[in-house]
Amino acid sequence: MKLALSLREITRKDRSRIGGKGFALALIQKRGMHVPEAICISTEAYQAYVSSTGLRDLMHMELYRKPFEEMRWEEIWDTALRIRNMFLKTPLPAALQEQLKAPIDSRFSDRPVSVRSSAPGEDSSKTSFAGLHESFINVRGADSILEHIRLVWASLWSDRALLYRRELGLDVEKSSMAVVVQEMVFGERSGVAFGMSPVDEKQSAVEAVYGLNQGLVDGTVEPDRWILDRESGRILSHHAPRREKTLVPGPQGVRLEDLAPELRKSPPLREEEVKEIHELVMDSESLFGSPQDVEWTYGKEVLHTLQSRPITTPAPSSEDQRPWYLSLHRSFDNLKVLRTRIEKELLPRMEEEAHAMGLMDLSALSDSALAQEIRRRRRIHKEWVEEYWRECIPFAHGMRLFGKIYNDLMKPEDPFQFMTLFRGSNMVSVRRNQMLESLAELIRKDPSQKACILAGKVDDCRPEVSQGLERVLDQFGDLAWEKGRLGQERSRLLKLVIQMASRPEGQRIPKAEDPKQFEEEFLSRFDEEQKPYALELLDLARASYRLRDDDNLYLGKIEGRVLVAVEEGSRRIEERHGHGRGTAEDDDLFRAVRSEAPLRKEAPKAQRSAKGRDFSLKPRQILGQPAGPGMAVGKARVVLDSSDLFSFQSGEILVCDAVDPGMTFVVPLASGIVERRGGMLIHGAIIAREYGIPCVTGVPDAVNQIKTGDFVTVDGHLGIVIVGEATLQ
Repeated sequence: MKLALSLREITRKDRSRIGGKGFALALIQKRGMHVPEAICISTEAYQAYVSSTGLRDLMHMELYRKPFEEMRWEEIWDTALRIRNMFLKTPLPAALQEQLKAPIDSRFSDRPVSVRSSAPGEDSSKTSFAGLHESFINVRGADSILEHIRLVWASLWSDRALLYRRELGLDVEKSSMAVVVQEMVFGERSGVAFGMSPVDEKQSAVEAVYGLNQGLVDGTVEPDRWILDRESGRILSHHAPRREKTLVPGPQGVRLEDLAPELRKSPPLREEEVKEIHELVMDSESLFGSPQDVEWTYGKEVLHTLQSRPITTPAPSSEDQRPWYLSLHRSFDNLKVLRTRIEKELLPRMEEEAHAMGLMDLSALSDSALAQEIRRRRRIHKEWVEEYWRECIPFAHGMRLFGKIYNDLMKPEDPFQFMTLFRGSNMVSVRRNQMLESLAELIRKDPSQKACILAGKVDDCRPEVSQGLERVLDQFGDLAWEKGRLGQERSRLLKLVIQMASRPEGQRIPKAEDPKQFEEEFLSRFDEEQKPYALELLDLARASYRLRDDDNLYLGKIEGRVLVAVEEGSRRIEERHGHGRGTAEDDDLFRAVRSEAPLRKEAPKAQRSAKGRDFSLKPRQILGQPAGPGMAVGKARVVLDSSDLFSFQSGEILVCDAVDPGMTFVVPLASGIVERRGGMLIHGAIIAREYGIPCVTGVPDAVNQIKTGDFVTVDGHLGIVIVGEATLQ
């Protein structure tokens, strides 16, 4: 059976093996439309590859580490990235490579091509999953084409595709992917046409840009848009954007350039060309029997059809989180804009708002004024949480974008090696820990300070110790503990510093790998023309890494100010009514304090009840997500709330629901970390990587399956946690 078919060889019986996109191109060509030369790599090639290389079994393990519906968005990202790295590192078997390379070489030689997905069912009349799978343009040479075919195969398991797994019917045993390899037409003007407008079924629409189509598809370049009467093709309106950029072929892939000044004032299409495209999309509709979304380009004044797929408009659902999830994927240019907004506007505003609240003397307010202030602070916090999800969460994609490019170039054994380049990014939580470590070093050098602290005579300590403590509390108090109770936290914090000072040499923070070496190797893969882009991409990724942790801490400052106000209200209520009892239901202050759910995250009831529970566990192996490479063995310390943090002992394994950014001051004491929440982009994983500490995330019900004092082995390479007596060999 042939694994590579030309468009002319494809018949109706081949549809299931070459996918909707390839089949549509074959029909369009037979209809007499201009279609660039193409071949379709059948699904049998994909099946042969994943079966003969053992990838099918490896993917099965990755996809079923835990029930898919329990995965957070970070875990979906990580799973997809690990699978993609498997495809990157697994070459085609020799026999399969020979079968595919010959037809590619004979048809395209060194001519540039696009490599696109054509998954069965991808572009059916019922479902259209445009943009979920990978497409690559301006690929040259058989070896490079074969590598990009593997990447298209890998995109069957992309995070976006996984999110749609029910509709796509994704199953490791049954899923497959065909690929279209098509000669590139470097059109001077390109776009898409919709046979039926999603806004008005009596209208059609044409969108066009100067240069290549990818600029329009990924949102980099805003298109001109024409609305037409569907039946007659008469132009009803034309929207003209600010024409400033164009996407053109580069040495590898494409690059964004300034549009020539003489083109900025003129639309990409003349009126007769708009009507020609309308006729094309309506002809495609008559061929396929339903309204079509057609991608086209003008090359040397000839209109070429690049693909045609049915238009589908699924009914929106308020419970469907997929549109929000897909919006997390941002282009490089969009991420640059987000970074500027977060660094220059959002974080300073958070800091300013928290500072202004901190200056207010709550004790001087009347009950009525305090109640109003509590409500105001809750409202402000809610608005900032919404802003955080809208702006800060999507900026985390900067790390993933860099990681994807890094892995494509470097093909590392560890798919998250790229995060090594982010170390030393000056995160707020790390600066706080460095100040604590400086205090610990003072105590280490002068043991008499330890005795002074343990005796409760903090004020009698050396000035640099007491003053250093005050600096930590002043700069970071509202980031890590309750600002309103600093007297209590002062003592607790010093005991924590004593723990840091008492660590045996073998339990000191391990020396992390030098990011400079990885950076130099990465940059060496770019020529002088491309190097500025590579440096800018790396700088953006480091900012994404840093802000993934910092923005939560700044948000925590706002939350801390709300809690201080609530505590002041609670104190007054307790004085008046005794722990909130009595006739306080009619009191406005009581309603302000009690009427809304508390902001502070609490462990679920099942987890809270586990604290202090006396139960035994036989040694067992629990599967999670690998998040920090390395192996560690130690006694578990289950942390259910902030009060547990100050009981943490040096060398213990931190076990928790999630490492909140405010908790990370105990991480330098830990020899390993186990979390219920999963993903490389959560704060526990980030801080573990920063310190080189083994970490496993996404461990279901971790705080119930493990209890304080259990011996735990943390395998951060494989994502395995072993509970019970164990030692490293």
